[in-house]
Amino acid sequence: MPEAAETGIEGVMTVGPIHGGPVRPGIPSTKPLANATFVVGNETGAVAEFTTDDQGRFRVSLAPGHYTVTKKDHQKGIGRYGPFDVDVTAGQMTKVEWHCDTGMR
Repeated sequence: MPEAAETGIEGVMTVGPIHGGPVRPGIPSTKPLANATFVVGNETGAVAEFTTDDQGRFRVSLAPGHYTVTKKDHQKGIGRYGPFDVDVTAGQMTKVEWHCDTGMR
């Protein structure tokens, strides 16, 4: 009997710009968003949490459906760390690459 495929989302979070001023050739303007905790919610509220690894990667198992992902305990003000909308399909990991904005210019 085949093993059931995992359902949920997996991907990587990056953040930038990581320095002020114009983007300069040869100097990275983004970096992995490491060790950041995000909350996954749907219309009923929070259903899961995940924390990115030191390379900004994450994986979370979820039931099929529509979700919104936001940074946990994010203070209002500069920077944008979601919300990110994602649809999860049964029997597959939905792959995403999300970019957060530091608000630095």
